[in-house]
Amino acid sequence: MIAVILLEPKNAGNVGAVCRAMANFGFSDLVLINPKCNLEDIEMIKRAKHGRKIVKIEPKGKEYLKRFDYLIGTTARLGTDYNIPRSPVTPEKLAEKVYNKKASVGILFGREDFGLSNKEILKCDFVVSIPSSEKYRALNISHAVAIICYEIFKKRMGGKIFREYPAAGKPEKEALLKKIDKILDKMEFATKEKKQTQKIIWKRVLGKSFLTKREIFALHGFFGKIK
Repeated sequence: MIAVILLEPKNAGNVGAVCRAMANFGFSDLVLINPKCNLEDIEMIKRAKHGRKIVKIEPKGKEYLKRFDYLIGTTARLGTDYNIPRSPVTPEKLAEKVYNKKASVGILFGREDFGLSNKEILKCDFVVSIPSSEKYRALNISHAVAIICYEIFKKRMGGKIFREYPAAGKPEKEALLKKIDKILDKMEFATKEKKQTQKIIWKRVLGKSFLTKREIFALHGFFGKIK
């Protein structure tokens, strides 16, 4: 079980956006500790959409954090090699560690304005940080939640998020190239070299495109009409 925990969120719209992001990636346990916003706010409702039902307010406050087998903090403020509590892993590494664990895992997000304190970081087993521009490291909390949930979701799916469509093989590519070459042979070019360049370019384009069989068949139809 993986729970997303927001510590003292102040913006109802952000909470709504977190709800939606979590629902998008199959997470259903959002816990708010000491929320400072009105959860009936219209922005919360509008942004949460169908994800609103996953919210739970924790009456025990920070004591609730002790129930997790593993508590993972999030931070945009990185530490040096000597600041071990703030030495982070990436979202990808986090996903590798937690995606299939039977243990209870809490991912703790700090306040929108200053995040988690050093004292709160020390209560975590480790921290995760999302790589971002050095000019502006801190992400909006809903964006951060979305990225981390996505990485875990992707790992759970074994990297196969979409149904794979059959790729066009060498015979399909060669058949299409023959059709294109015949069309080019009927076209007038200033020199033979320019015509040959066109043939090479089309071969490179098809080779780099990794087309599906369906896409190859569609191109056959298109070039057939040109012929």
